[in-house]
Amino acid sequence: MNQRHRPSFGKPGNNHAVRLSSTGLQVPAPPAWMRWLPAALVAFILLLEPVTPVEWPVSFLLIALPVVAAFSFGPLSVAAITVFAVAFEAVLAGTPCCAGRNAHDLWERHYVGAYLCTTLVGALGTALAAHRKRQEVHLVHANSVAEALMRTLLRPVPPRVGQVLAAGLYRPAEEGTMVGGDLFDIRATEQGVRAVIGDVRGKGLRAVRTVADLLGSFRQAAHAAGELPGVAAEMERCVAREAEETPDTELFVTALLVEYDPGRNQLRIINHGHIEPVLLSGGEVRVLTGPPALPLGLGTLARQNPVAYTHPFAPGDILLLCTDGLIEARDADGVFYPFLDRLRDRFGDHPAGCPAEVIDFLDTDLPRHAHVLHDDVAILALAPVGAGARPA
Repeated sequence: MNQRHRPSFGKPGNNHAVRLSSTGLQVPAPPAWMRWLPAALVAFILLLEPVTPVEWPVSFLLIALPVVAAFSFGPLSVAAITVFAVAFEAVLAGTPCCAGRNAHDLWERHYVGAYLCTTLVGALGTALAAHRKRQEVHLVHANSVAEALMRTLLRPVPPRVGQVLAAGLYRPAEEGTMVGGDLFDIRATEQGVRAVIGDVRGKGLRAVRTVADLLGSFRQAAHAAGELPGVAAEMERCVAREAEETPDTELFVTALLVEYDPGRNQLRIINHGHIEPVLLSGGEVRVLTGPPALPLGLGTLARQNPVAYTHPFAPGDILLLCTDGLIEARDADGVFYPFLDRLRDRFGDHPAGCPAEVIDFLDTDLPRHAHVLHDDVAILALAPVGAGARPA
């Protein structure tokens, strides 16, 4: 698969086991230390009981055992642990392990009160565990729906689109969800292969709505709008309509539009305030700069229409489009991910054979630098079909 979607974003360190719920949904298991807390509490009481005076009923700490278990175990397990806690309290109450204690303490009123309290707390803990399980399944279901939505919007990138080889990567910043404001797509049209990558201002469901509208606009305009500036103009109108309907006077989208003309081995690029594309060619890594334009949604503030610029794009070249989540990813010391330097280190002496190779490298290298992402990451890699560009 050239397209990589990770529901939990794929962060290193997020290695909790996954268990299946009764509905078949995958529910993240609690951390191991939390599952061991009930056993740790029992062990602590066993160690403390023999060394405390008889008037210190350490066994009363067992009242908390069902609630501790409710954070990591299911309702049936919590109910069983409650029965164990009451029985263990009775054993400790009737065990003459300390001076002055005898079997009659088993039914002493304070101990009977502890049994009743433990039973009550156990019933509440069982209800808490059942509620937690239902909430887990609900949240996983909601995340599954969100993931399905994003998979529908950000469709898997085919290995080949027209006369272009392609690969894509999407990593949402928010752990456990696919909802994000980054977008990309690629289409084969009569004018050539056209691609877009963009970043919506904002996050959450409102950003997803804008992503859906903008991708729909691109997919239609890419085939029907004629020249590339016409596609950009249609997307500008789409964002303007969205800002008016929301309403959101501060809505804008940074976007990069690319068109590949295989007859001329040439790229046409329109940059709406987005990160410049990067070209890997002959072992060199360089940024393709050109006339900038305002982000989509802010076009009314400009005095002239966006201008497309061109650049040669021959077999063996690879074009990288990305969002700012990639270059702004930071390590523990706050150092930004050295995107261009890492590409030069990896592909300076050994040029990449295909887009998938570059995407695979970034997919592995980025988590080594930034264990936590604070913004979504979207990357699209393109290469002309030819002798120097091999499919994955």
